[in-house]
Amino acid sequence: MERVSKILYHEKFNEYLKKIMKYERKREFCKHDIQHFLDTARIAYILNLEKGFNIHKEVVYGAALLHDIGRWREYENGIPHNIASSDLSEKILIDSGFSKIEIQKIKKAILNHRKKDKDIIEEKEAYLSDIIYAADKLSRNCFCCRSRKKCNWSDEKKNLNLKY
Repeated sequence: MERVSKILYHEKFNEYLKKIMKYERKREFCKHDIQHFLDTARIAYILNLEKGFNIHKEVVYGAALLHDIGRWREYENGIPHNIASSDLSEKILIDSGFSKIEIQKIKKAILNHRKKDKDIIEEKEAYLSDIIYAADKLSRNCFCCRSRKKCNWSDEKKNLNLKY
C-alpha cells in the first residue's frame, strides 16, 4: 500500500483536508474527514472482495481517499465536489505513482460517485464508481446519528442498519 501511503502524506491532500475541516468545524451533519475517507476505503475494498471484482486494492483506496477531497471548493466557489475532487486528485495520483489508466479509472469513479447506476449488492458486475457510491453511503452511521431527523437525506439513502 505504498502508493496509498503517498496519498496520505501528500502535501496537497493534507492541505485540502485542512480546508475541509475549517469549513466543517461547526457542521452538524456527517463530516468529510479522514475517518470518513478511510471508512469509505475499507468498506469499498470489502465490497470489492465480497463480489470478486478484482479491482486492485490501491486503486480502490485511492478513489475512496480522494472522492470528497474537493469538498472545500464546493464551499468556496459552489463547484460540485465530485468535479472538484476529480480535478484535484490528478496531481496527487501522479505524484503517488499511479499509472495513466489507473488515474483515468479513479478520476471517473470520483466524478461519478454521487450517481447510483445499480445496486452492487445485487449485481454480479460493478464499476469502481458503484463501489465508491455504495461504500460512501454505508460508511455513514445514520442508525445512531443525533441529527438523523434533521438530515436532508431520504431514508432510502441513509444507512439505518449496520452492514460493515
